[in-house]
Amino acid sequence: SEDSDFPKTFHENVERINAQPAKDPRSKANRYVLQFHRETGKELREMKEEARKALVPCSEEQQELGDNYFVEYDFPKRPKWSYEMSKEQLDANENRYFFKYITYLEKTHYDDMKSLSFCELNLETWRQLWRVLELSDIVLTIVDVRFPTLMFPPSLYHYVTQDLGKGMILVINKVDLVEAELVLGWKRYFEEKYPSIKVVLFTSYPSYNLRGKHENKQGLKIRRRRGRMRMAAEGAQQIYNFCREFCEEEVDLSSWQQKISEERSTPMDVDGDEEERLEVERTHEEEKDFSFEERARFQDGVLTIGCVGFPNVGKSSLLNAVMGKKVVSVSRTPGHTKHFQTIYLTNTVRLCDCPGLVFPSAVSRKLQVLMGSYPIAQLREPYASIKFLAERVDLPKLLVLKHPENEAGDEWSAIDVCDAWAIKRGFLTAKAARPDTYRAANNILRMALDGKITLSLKPPGFHRAREQFLADPELARVREIQALSEPATDREDDDDFLSDTDTEDMLASNDADNEEDEEGNSTLSPVAGAANPFSLLGSPE
Repeated sequence: SEDSDFPKTFHENVERINAQPAKDPRSKANRYVLQFHRETGKELREMKEEARKALVPCSEEQQELGDNYFVEYDFPKRPKWSYEMSKEQLDANENRYFFKYITYLEKTHYDDMKSLSFCELNLETWRQLWRVLELSDIVLTIVDVRFPTLMFPPSLYHYVTQDLGKGMILVINKVDLVEAELVLGWKRYFEEKYPSIKVVLFTSYPSYNLRGKHENKQGLKIRRRRGRMRMAAEGAQQIYNFCREFCEEEVDLSSWQQKISEERSTPMDVDGDEEERLEVERTHEEEKDFSFEERARFQDGVLTIGCVGFPNVGKSSLLNAVMGKKVVSVSRTPGHTKHFQTIYLTNTVRLCDCPGLVFPSAVSRKLQVLMGSYPIAQLREPYASIKFLAERVDLPKLLVLKHPENEAGDEWSAIDVCDAWAIKRGFLTAKAARPDTYRAANNILRMALDGKITLSLKPPGFHRAREQFLADPELARVREIQALSEPATDREDDDDFLSDTDTEDMLASNDADNEEDEEGNSTLSPVAGAANPFSLLGSPE
């Protein structure tokens, strides 16, 4: 098999997420399957015991986080190679290097069973990152505005901008999920700490948002989408502006600007459900083996933009925004259709996509679940993540919960929250008809991932500087970008609140929508006659 060079002990500690049965040992059906370290039985018991303890609310200052979770963590980089090496030698060399890397990672950070987070252990997925970084002139890194520093490894920044000497654009996505001053705070944080990057603000249009800040009202509020194409064109224009600055006339980008201008002039869709079509002039397969390719800067007069991000950051929505309604061609490497695509926006601009990657860090696993770095459906113990969430968001108030045991409701545990939600939603076990605590926990976690319950971390010193951000002239620009996805206002607020039945129906449909993205390998499928990728902008990621 493709990972036969790894010893048996390695596989015994690794969990393969959504692996498919393969009768043929040569099958590559699981080549890009997610691989993470498996929790021990002791860890699972300890987490469940913690979930029964009373919640201890965190202060606002405790929710301020920098990039310290990546200190002393690096990511695997492609080992040195030469054209004299055969494909077999190259493969063996990379396998040896990767095993040494994982061994060092475990030895340094995993022995205490606490400090090693879920991280990608599949060499094939890392190879896709290596390929994208080598091919790209500019690397587009996408992060979620709720957890940006936990999704932006400083080692990647230094490797791209210093070691490779390439440009980097940071896209802070889903900016409509948090208040404008927080968006501005994160923008300033990255601009000051990483001076070589350019920051773009974008939003993926989640269909709901639950903040609990509406006076005298709690509960799920539906957000009707509006102006999807307007935001798509705005995001593409911001990226174009930075790329033009980086290229300095070395690449003719006029056709890209013309494409964006044409799409910005397209009539805006207002809450319409009709699907548009993506026009692709040609599709073809690339037979070239990129494993042995060295590429010069702006080779053949083409700007190559690589796209990198953690799972569930909304990368597909951003890519589809940049693609617009018409592209020149889509190239697919045989056998990697779902994982590596080269998309020519024009004859001089192409995109290279990389599958969602979880970089090694010290981020707690319970927080990684809320970030979308680990598939919720595969969780063996969801209550630690519920506890983390409930200590930072007042779930009993937000979800209007009645304590399952204590009438006063003055002390809650994570298990209490899940029991109360199970009772309210009618989640019962099949045999005993008791509250289905596990299902309720998963349901709450999905709402948090989708943005219906908003947990957001803050940059260091944010609360002390909040008033300064509120008075900052740039705040108006942030609000202007957020307004591109504002919900329609032709209905009264009271009508926008969902009934319990409506909420359950919407939750069920939304759960299905997220199954693909949870795998961390969301796919772009821009083939002729396919549904317009703008439709993805209406789906939470």
